[in-house]
Amino acid sequence: MIEKIRSCINTEDKKNPLTDEQIAKKLGIKREQVTALRRKDNIPDSRERRKPYLMKYMGELLKNNPTIKESTLIDKINSNGYEVSRFLVRQYTEEILIQSGLSNKDSASKQKDTGSTLRVAVETKTHEDPFSHIIGHKESLKSVIMQAKASVLYPPKGLHTMIYGEPGVGKSDLAESMYHFSKISGMIGETAPFIAFNCADYANNHQLLMAQLFGHVKGAFTGAEKEKEGLVEKANGGVLFLDEVHRLGPEGQEQLFYLIDKGSFRRLGETNSNRKVSLQIIMATTENPDSTLLLTFRRRIPMMIEVPPLYARPLKERFELIANFFSRESTRTNTPIEVDSEVVRALLLYECPGNIGQLWSDIQVSCARGFLDRMVNQADLIKISVDDLPQHTRKGLLKIQNRGEVENLTRGNLEISPGNLTGKPLFKEDLYSLPSEIYPYIEKRYAQLQKQGMTDEIINSYIGGELDSRFKKVIQNINRNSRTLMKTDLANLVGIEIVDLVEKMLKIAERKLNVSSDTLFYSIAIHLKTTIDRIKQGKVILNPRTLQIKEEHKEEFEVSELMIALAEETLNIKFPESEVGFMTMCILTLSEQEEAEDEGRVGIVLISHGHVASGMSEVANRLLGVSHAKSVEMSLDESPEDALDRVIDAVTNADEGKGVVLLVDMGSLVTFGEIVTQKTGIITRVIVRTDTVLVIDAVRRAIIPGMDIDQLVSVLEENPKYITRLSQKGVLDNTLKPKVILTLCITGEGSALKVKELLENLLPDLTEKLQIIPIGAITGNTKEIIASIRKSKDVIAVVGTINPNIQDLPFIFIESILNGAGTNQLRHLVDFTVSSAVSDRKSSEGIEKKSGTHLVELFSPALALFDLKGSTKEEIIQKMGNIMKDNEVVTSGFTESVLERETLSSTFIGYHSAIPHADPRYIKKPVIAFAKLKNKILWDGHPVRFVFMLGLPEDGQEIVSQFYRMLVSDGFEEEMEQLESGQQLLELIRNRIM
Repeated sequence: MIEKIRSCINTEDKKNPLTDEQIAKKLGIKREQVTALRRKDNIPDSRERRKPYLMKYMGELLKNNPTIKESTLIDKINSNGYEVSRFLVRQYTEEILIQSGLSNKDSASKQKDTGSTLRVAVETKTHEDPFSHIIGHKESLKSVIMQAKASVLYPPKGLHTMIYGEPGVGKSDLAESMYHFSKISGMIGETAPFIAFNCADYANNHQLLMAQLFGHVKGAFTGAEKEKEGLVEKANGGVLFLDEVHRLGPEGQEQLFYLIDKGSFRRLGETNSNRKVSLQIIMATTENPDSTLLLTFRRRIPMMIEVPPLYARPLKERFELIANFFSRESTRTNTPIEVDSEVVRALLLYECPGNIGQLWSDIQVSCARGFLDRMVNQADLIKISVDDLPQHTRKGLLKIQNRGEVENLTRGNLEISPGNLTGKPLFKEDLYSLPSEIYPYIEKRYAQLQKQGMTDEIINSYIGGELDSRFKKVIQNINRNSRTLMKTDLANLVGIEIVDLVEKMLKIAERKLNVSSDTLFYSIAIHLKTTIDRIKQGKVILNPRTLQIKEEHKEEFEVSELMIALAEETLNIKFPESEVGFMTMCILTLSEQEEAEDEGRVGIVLISHGHVASGMSEVANRLLGVSHAKSVEMSLDESPEDALDRVIDAVTNADEGKGVVLLVDMGSLVTFGEIVTQKTGIITRVIVRTDTVLVIDAVRRAIIPGMDIDQLVSVLEENPKYITRLSQKGVLDNTLKPKVILTLCITGEGSALKVKELLENLLPDLTEKLQIIPIGAITGNTKEIIASIRKSKDVIAVVGTINPNIQDLPFIFIESILNGAGTNQLRHLVDFTVSSAVSDRKSSEGIEKKSGTHLVELFSPALALFDLKGSTKEEIIQKMGNIMKDNEVVTSGFTESVLERETLSSTFIGYHSAIPHADPRYIKKPVIAFAKLKNKILWDGHPVRFVFMLGLPEDGQEIVSQFYRMLVSDGFEEEMEQLESGQQLLELIRNRIM
């Protein structure tokens, strides 16, 4: 059989090797058999077989183009025949950067004949890794540490880095660790400086802040009596750490990104010369970089590292932090400390907005109080009780989440000696009780089934299936709950003899089966201790599945026999064959996931207008103890271009290889998903609704192993908590639907929101009865958006600047509302059920109009202006309006109508473009006039180079959508810059829409 397996592997696609499951199907045998035979023959699994080919190819791509975009890298890999996820590419990229960084430095050092320093550093890296003191460096912070190392080692001199996260999460500690790692890896010299500066110290005095950073010349400002070098110069050759960098003003950020770009700067007051420096800049902020830093500045920082808050990290890491802090205080006072289990429980669960920094501070307060009691009572140790805790930490005792895990972590008081964490009573009862329950379960079930008259053969078969799943759960619990133990602590629980024995037993398993000894260590040690206790007590060891396991898993069973034989020889105890069966089950349970690819989770990104998304994502993350939900908040005057860039960044950060669900608060944002997918290749799905309950459930389900994006969206959309009650036919009864009015504008939700505000001000009595939902016409297929909204809501009418042209849906122009003519119609529609009447009226009037006009037909060389001069938008609008009137495509009043709409909302839409437009009643012929300005002008605060004056009829929605898709397409803006004539404009548009 092994020859057949080898044959399958020899002929497999090296870029996408066969999994054990696939090989098993080809040969008609069980996966377990393939796995056992493959291991016996020392054949790597599919992931390891592919890895050298993939790593080599990725290494070549990265070497040839070190600044390649992640999406481009993935496209190249997949187009070369591989099938890989973004998540896997990120992991391998980090490995390649670290390996190449070390190897580059190693080779460089050999050339200089000073290689001993680096080689020693690399060889002792596992012992002297500057990140090893950080709790969680191998678990929740593993990806953070990998990013930090990659940032330091990236050739030639590392990457400038932004570390962001809540106050107290450990940003400064991470920055210092990066500095020390840079030294031991040879990126900077042993004596290289580490200069730290808090930008908040001079935030109120910009001049002094700049002088501190960049230095100044004599006379640069009042009091500058002599020249002075700044921190940038002092950090030359080393690392400059800027904390609270968001306190730098725009001018400071501009000077900093000039330093990043050019590697040079000027002292304050210096005009003639530039000073050169070579340094790595590490920045930290507690704010959202997207909302507090200039876009031009953010784009120059290649490495962004988010440190998760304390509530998003595992409780076992929080326990380690607590134990570590008490240990520090014990060493500091040179006094043993005993911490009551209730204190530990409170510290594990209380709200800690200051994160690790606050946790340590609160522990110091409790130790100070306990130390005072010890002095008063002349005791030998410090006892910490609940009364010693600060008041706010005691509230943790009232929390109910994660109670099961907390109980596992707090069984007994925590005992600490100076310089040594003992904690002997911890976990003992729990770790022993978990494996012990296997035996009582078998005995109880055996007795129950015997009473029912079943034969031993039937009983063994019946219990066997139940035992499989039960044993797996028990062993997995042991493995999970033991992670807070060091092997030295485990020796206090099971005895040093068993710890030493298990290490020897696992060397057999590691050599014979190629399984992880670390994974099995705790489980086997605890299970073996329990088994020995039962044998000494004369209790039976019974495993009804022993014979079946022996037949189906011969390789693992034989290895287990060797392990048990070693135990018998060492302990002088005879184990029954049933225990060999249990040992085999233990190995199978903890190694069966080896073949599976490391897969990520479905990402969640919230997008909202105003400060809504971050609040909901924070609530969801806190409640679920994760940092999974990401958020993007858009201001009303933000251009779609900038917003889209930030959404792309958020989606890229959220993607773990399984796609990202966008939860949006406005209908037209549904098109962002499609655009993001086109630009990044990341699968996206959009749900047009954001509320806290939905967000919590979305995050909860997204982090479930095995959940895929379509399954998640399907569950969320079908959940009755998130949609109005359906009729039997699956269609919502209009009498049950909430009534809504839609506001629709060409330029997007910003304008639609202002129309909404206008309606709320003009018709406050009506808006109390219904909801107003703003949507933007330019960003997508409006008819599909409205159809989606109508599934759960009764849309009474649409109010806005462009008619969506839907047969049974009334439309009212905003001008009609402003002059009062449309208000009575809107009141009538709200107060009465008029859906059928409207439908009859619409059909009788034949209102549905199909625009057969193609986009290219709307442009004309006569209405294409180049190098148009003007200093204000009003001047440009007037000139373009006059030309349109001269060409008899609009009537008198058109320009005034355009200017009137400009006062209502901005028509800037990003891409250095604006789309002024007017009431359709002034349009004689559908057209779009184009102007390329000689010089950019400010259009409501945004630089504009291109102006498209829209002269569209009521039913111009399809034209607007087509136009917007053309505008945002890759390279369109650059091609417009090259235009010199109307004919070139028409040719460009034809090429784009074909």
